[in-house]
Order: sequence, then structure tokens, then C-alpha cells
Amino acid sequence: MSLEPARVLDLDPLLDDPDTRIVVCCGSGGVGKTTTAAALGLRAAERGRKVVVLTIDPARRLAQSMGIDSLDNVPRRVKGIDDSAGGALHAMMLDMKRTFDEIVEAHADGERAAVILNNPFYQSLSAGFAGTQEYMAMEKLGQLRARDEWDLIVVDTPPSRSALDFLDAPKRLGSFLDGRLIRLLTAPAKLGGRAGMKFLNVGMSMMTGTLGKLLGGQLLKDVQTFVAAMDTTFGGFRTRADATYKLLQAPGTAFLVVAAPERDALREAAYFVERLAAEDMPFAGLVLNRVHGSGAAHLSAERALAAAENLDAEATEDLESTAAENLDDARIVDQEGGKAGLRNSPDTYGSSESPASETSAPDGSEGPAGSDGSDEGSPAATDSTDATDRTDAPTDTPPHGHRTVEQLTAGLLRLHAERMQLLSREQRTRDRFAALHPEVAVAEVAALPGDVHDLAGLRDIGDRLAANRPELPESDA
Repeated sequence: MSLEPARVLDLDPLLDDPDTRIVVCCGSGGVGKTTTAAALGLRAAERGRKVVVLTIDPARRLAQSMGIDSLDNVPRRVKGIDDSAGGALHAMMLDMKRTFDEIVEAHADGERAAVILNNPFYQSLSAGFAGTQEYMAMEKLGQLRARDEWDLIVVDTPPSRSALDFLDAPKRLGSFLDGRLIRLLTAPAKLGGRAGMKFLNVGMSMMTGTLGKLLGGQLLKDVQTFVAAMDTTFGGFRTRADATYKLLQAPGTAFLVVAAPERDALREAAYFVERLAAEDMPFAGLVLNRVHGSGAAHLSAERALAAAENLDAEATEDLESTAAENLDDARIVDQEGGKAGLRNSPDTYGSSESPASETSAPDGSEGPAGSDGSDEGSPAATDSTDATDRTDAPTDTPPHGHRTVEQLTAGLLRLHAERMQLLSREQRTRDRFAALHPEVAVAEVAALPGDVHDLAGLRDIGDRLAANRPELPESDA
């Protein structure tokens, strides 16, 4: 049993279309966006496109899977791909601060750029201000598109608590830096000299003094210097964010929402689908990762559990029957003539009795113990009796045989029941999403047994995405 999407997302035509210039993989964190973006980039490159994959995931596994020691802010060529169709694949990881520095260096002369780059407020802003990562991702996307070196850019959006942050954060940051408060703070720096002092005397001195006490006089001065320098260098932040936002709305862009068949992930996916429609973003479809399947879907969880219980009951009955039979076995109880016969029997294995107790007397008698076993006080006899008891005593461990197979089968049936219950939950979750958005085309990828760690793994995922094959991987046996 596997999820049955109302519409199937066919990715190869999307990747092959020369008019498709940007593919954005978005969604909540931990659903496989990075792997999906890399697999799509590899597939497109091996089909003849010149591709660059922009990832924001700091994990090293993507670089390792592509055979690269490390990724940085410069696109690196991926070796080992099939380039017979004329394609090429590059990969890079966003360096947030370096991207911000490049913006400054590209739009300012050396002296002004040095002032901005050395400004304490700028250094804090570029290193980790809320929304900076998303803003810089869009900036880097704009830079790559402007170079026109690649005919397809695949973007892995930043991991975040909410899938909507990728669209909201750049505007929030731009609005903050271009907002009224920042404009008021920069007004004295812009007016400068006596005009600035006159402006402050009219009423700004009180507000600036209060803010100086709250923020610190030096911080306030740093903000004023930074924003004034940036604004006179290349215009407002909001203008740049809007320009990249329009690039995302262009016909050559395609958004893919990536999710897992889980309630929270598909809820985020539904929000994102609605948001993309509201913003007139070109939406291609949903990639559903980690879909579970079963080769024995005809066996329901209820039937599997019932069969497991029956097998357990049969195994218990057999164990009790075997224990009763062992108690009646003559080897387990004391014989009338004692246990000397057992000790001398070839059936006794591994006992520790002394050689004297095992050897008959020269005249044909049975030795010191006699035939009545009266010499029970002999150390040799005592040790031999204990050894025999240890060897032949029944245990609770079932012998190897059909009972072990029954118990193993019962355990496998329970595992199958858990898998079928998981499939049922995924089906219900998928049905709820499909009921809300029946128009969304879906491509599915099976839950694989391990992480992807090389190009072969990425290639396999790309094949599954394009063929929409959610079934389990086939065995090589």
C-alpha cells in the first residue's frame, strides 16, 4: 500500500524546459529539501543542463555526497557526473556574511566600503540578524541569475521553524532597515553639521537622548553611520528585496514544496501552497519524501496481530507439553539403583566424574560404590551426581526447532502490523491534504533505509522522483 496522489508530478519536462531557469525547493525543516535539491540538480545536469545548486544547509553530507571536500560561497564543479549530454553541475553553500560583504564591495568605492565593513552594527547585522540569512539567499540568487553562466539554478531554501520565513523574512528585514525609526535615527547623520544640530534642537534631541540611553550612545551612532552610508551607496534594502521577489514571480521560476507524509510537515506544505497562490508565485507541485510502502499490503494490521497471537499461544502450549514430557523421562528422575548407571552410560556428556568412578573393579564388580549406590558420601560420587544433575536438568529455554520459528514468525507479524499502521496514518494525512488541495500534483519518494552519501544515491533519488516510484528499493539478490 502506498499513497495515491490525485495528480502525478512529472519532473523531467520541468527540468528539460530551457525556459525553466530557477527551481526553488521550499518547506519546513527536516523533510529532505537539501537532498531533493541536489538530486534534481544532478538529474538536470546529466540531461544536458548547466546547473548550479545553492544550498543553505551547513551539514557536510551534501558536499560529501557530491564528492567535494567542502562547499563555500563560490560555486564548485562536481566531478563524476555523466556529462555526455553536455551538461555540468556546480554546487555552493551560502556564506551569509560573505554575501553581504560582496554587496557592499560591488556598490561602494574602497573607502566607503571599508567604513561599512568595519562598522560594528554592520558586523552584527551581517553575522546573524533575524532574517539576514533569507535576505542573503535571495541576494545570492539574484547574483547567480545575473551572471548568466548557468541555465538552471536550484535553490535549497534556509532551514527554519516555519516554511513561510523564506518569503517573509527578506521583506521584514528590508522594511526594518528602511523603516521610519531607522530613517529618524539617520536623519542627523544625513543632514550633518549645523543643519543637523538645528534639526536636533527642534525636537530630535530628546528622542535621540532617550534612545541613546536605551541602546547606548555608540550603538546609536553606529546605526546612523551604517544606514546613511548604505543608503547613499546603492539605495534602500527594500528596493533590492523587491527586485529579487519579482524574479521569483517570473515565469522562468518554479516552486517545489517538499514535505514528508506527516501531519505537521503537510500542514506547513498546505500553508505554503496557499501563500504561493496568494503571492502569484509559479508553483509546480509537491515532493513527498519518505513515503513508506509494503510488499504485503494485502495483509492488514489486524490480521497480522491476530496471527501473531495465535502463534504465541501455540508456542506456549508446545513448551508446556515438552516440559511435562521431560519430567517423565527416566533420565531426569532417580533410578532405583541410584545414578551409577547414568554415570557410566555413554549418553552422559560433559560430566566431571573422576576416572575411578567410571572404571569397573578387576574382579568384575562395580567398584567401591556397589550395585546399591550406598557410597553416596564419596566425593567422587557426589561430584558425579551433581554433574549429572547439571547436565540433564530441564531448563525453561525452548529447544531449537519449530517453536523458535513460530516465535520469530510472530515477531515479524507484529513488525508488519506496525508498518501497516504507519501506512494507514500516512494515507489519512495524505487524504486530508488532497481534500484541501486536489489540484496539487505530487511526486513521491520511498523512505530509504539509510542516508544518501554519494552521487549514486542522489541519482537513484532523482530517478525515483522523475518516475514517481514510491515503492521500496529492489533487492540485488
